[in-house]
Amino acid sequence: QVQLVESGGGLVQPGGSRTLSCVGSGFTFSSYAMSWYRQPPGEEREWVARITTQSQFTNYADSVKGRFTISRDNEKNTVYLQMNNLKPEDTAVYYCTSRAMDVWGKGTLVTVSS
Repeated sequence: QVQLVESGGGLVQPGGSRTLSCVGSGFTFSSYAMSWYRQPPGEEREWVARITTQSQFTNYADSVKGRFTISRDNEKNTVYLQMNNLKPEDTAVYYCTSRAMDVWGKGTLVTVSS
């Protein structure tokens, strides 16, 4: 069974940092590009970042570019999202996904607040 499990969320001070992890199982992880999405409270889900299968390319939403870094370790079947200089507007449930399979994790909540 294909599964994605996010972890690493929590309460962070504005300007702080946090790293999220997503572990995939039940599929050949290295064969799929991976993405992070987020859903702020009361808002629609939005795309955050994407990374290609062998980390050849990454791209980011304008709202996080320069602050967030997506990476992956295919030997560990894991994709990461390093989040720096966090802002209150980054507060959201963060989701990991393989868009090709339309498989999503359950999400992990990041709250940026003083």
